[in-house]
Amino acid sequence: MTKLIIFLIHVYRWTLKPFLHVLSGGMGGCRFEPSCSQYCLEAVQRHGAGRGLWMGIRRLGRCHPWGGSGYDPVPEIFKTHC
Repeated sequence: MTKLIIFLIHVYRWTLKPFLHVLSGGMGGCRFEPSCSQYCLEAVQRHGAGRGLWMGIRRLGRCHPWGGSGYDPVPEIFKTHC
């Protein structure tokens, strides 16, 4: 499952990401460093398919006009907030 998710992230990065960048007039880009796709890729590699994908989805949820920006690395330890 992990390999499939990693493959799908790479497919997105090679196909859709450049297309979306052109559609946004070249002004579109990730507000975070590393980019959301790179973050998800690292999270899946480091924490496995389930947790890594959940961390990537949470990161995408923070990507909105009123969200944060800047350096946001994948944490070494997966923390849950209850």
